[in-house]
Amino acid sequence: MVKTPMSPTQKLSKLEGIKERSNYLREPILTELQQETTHFSQEGIQVLKFHGSYQQDNRDNRVRGQEKDYQFMLRTRNPGGFIPPELYLTLDRLADEYGNGTLRVTTRQGFQVHGILKKNLKAAIAAIIKSMGSTLGACGDLNRNVMAPPAPYKNKVEYQYTWEYADKIADLLTPQTGAYYEIWLDGEKFVSGEEDPEVKAARIADSKFPGQEEPIYGEHYMPRKFKCSVTVPGDNSIDLYTHDISLVVITDEKKELIGFNILAGGGLGRSHRKEETFPRMADPIGYVEKDDIFNLVKAIVSTQRDYGDRVQRRHARMKYLVEDWGVEKFKAKVEEYLGKKISPFRELPEWKYQDYLGWHEQGDGKLFLGISIENGRVKDEGNWRLKTALKTLIERFNLPVRLSANHNLIVYEIEPLEKEAIEDILKAHGIMTDPEAIDPLIRYAMACPALPTCGLAITESERAIPGVIERIRALLDRLGLGAEEFVIRMTGCPNGCARPYMAELGFVGSAPGAYQVWLGGNANQTTLARAYVEKMKIEDLESFLEPLFVYFKKDKTNGETFGSFCDRVGFEKLREFSSSYELGSYKKATKTSRNRKNQHRVGVPDTIFARLKQTSTETGKPMNQIVAEALDAYLASSQD
Repeated sequence: MVKTPMSPTQKLSKLEGIKERSNYLREPILTELQQETTHFSQEGIQVLKFHGSYQQDNRDNRVRGQEKDYQFMLRTRNPGGFIPPELYLTLDRLADEYGNGTLRVTTRQGFQVHGILKKNLKAAIAAIIKSMGSTLGACGDLNRNVMAPPAPYKNKVEYQYTWEYADKIADLLTPQTGAYYEIWLDGEKFVSGEEDPEVKAARIADSKFPGQEEPIYGEHYMPRKFKCSVTVPGDNSIDLYTHDISLVVITDEKKELIGFNILAGGGLGRSHRKEETFPRMADPIGYVEKDDIFNLVKAIVSTQRDYGDRVQRRHARMKYLVEDWGVEKFKAKVEEYLGKKISPFRELPEWKYQDYLGWHEQGDGKLFLGISIENGRVKDEGNWRLKTALKTLIERFNLPVRLSANHNLIVYEIEPLEKEAIEDILKAHGIMTDPEAIDPLIRYAMACPALPTCGLAITESERAIPGVIERIRALLDRLGLGAEEFVIRMTGCPNGCARPYMAELGFVGSAPGAYQVWLGGNANQTTLARAYVEKMKIEDLESFLEPLFVYFKKDKTNGETFGSFCDRVGFEKLREFSSSYELGSYKKATKTSRNRKNQHRVGVPDTIFARLKQTSTETGKPMNQIVAEALDAYLASSQD
């Protein structure tokens, strides 16, 4: 039997043995699933990840002396963020029937269902498979969900190519083991569609593991997780620099696909106080013709499979192989596997972040609508009842869904005559459709789930970021910077699932109630941020940020955003200014801002908000100041 190349001298990580003993991801899941227990063994937990599930425990419910509150998170694998109506409605039902009543849009364009018990895991996965979905490969040491821009443009063929090749590359790198259907469907092979013959042929061509269940991966799969994306020139809606492989569609003057630019070696996960771990942006590798793209992807995967670190897992991502070897050596090895030279990288326009919120034309007479989901959590809470609204829309109009990399959602294939009815449904459930009515700090922010269920979380993230943004907004308003907008991202640990290392202001959990702060990314996610301080207590947020914001207000150039300013002036000058800055009236302002959650909120219509924002920009006055002045004038006149 051909085996994955392994070091004959170094002791491999424990997980390599677990994968080898699993019989291509079957055991111990098959055995332990039959046992009447609330959880899996440590080996079972690791193999379960390949099937798209993490075993977790709700730390909010821990009681000394009692068993942990074990529950499972399921993650979907859906290339390009595609969720057909049937699958969406199934996930909505599973969230209520087996989960915690919510869905979570991930930053890799998938859905997560939290709170499933072990006894319900098989029924939940089976329901997903039978509804045109899958969880296979959503986690584990293999290719994860392949990302692509979610915009459903029918008149921009480049976008259709990204969807096509996201699907094909996902199929190419999908695990071929029969374990998934044996375990979750009792051996029933459920096929949702005919596989592309070209993909099937490419998978087995020149296989290093002929005759085995996994012709590309072998029995040890990859050293660590592997991430891919496909996009069009200029569209950075998928954070293309953060993936192991990013493909950029290249078309000719007739808009026919001719090939792909290739970037490789990106990745963000790291460990605190482990300087050998670090975030890294992908490098341009070159260009290949479209007929070579599957072999090129296989060549990169094979290089990482055979030379990635299987001893130290924190050094196992492909970004470290590219960093250790250098781009030229890495490229040369890929060319060996490919059997030909890679052409030079083709010139591209500047990258721009897009979120596609609001109403848009598809280009075929139909419409699509991008809906903002704060922190990706689809739920009903108070007057904001997104979960019910989406279920109503998809049931009534049979709309497909595309998820975005910023954990938002697009419904599309909307007939123009349906627009008014959809608007009415959303407004009745408290959902805004005008992106300009959303505070930009909220609109562009991201946070990972973190506590209470993520086992890696050091501190809060999803539950903390609304209060953090509210305090930052209050501080900006007080400093006369109310019109500013920039990208804030937060994670509860250094693994960086919400990609804080590309943010303009990134918070990375470093201790309970404390965060490492990263500065210097930009609004289009094309610059890597850097660690500015190792530990900032969350209660010190205003005193930490005030001097930085004041310096920004004082010295920023026209149109410069906060992240670009920090990158331009450098950390030495930021620290110098902060150390000599006097907070002055800060203490009084801090007391007010810390109690903002007790203040009343008053909503305004979307049209008024847009005018308010424009006036704020033109006058330089914070929006809350304009509102206060208008109300004072109105109340004074009414008393007269």
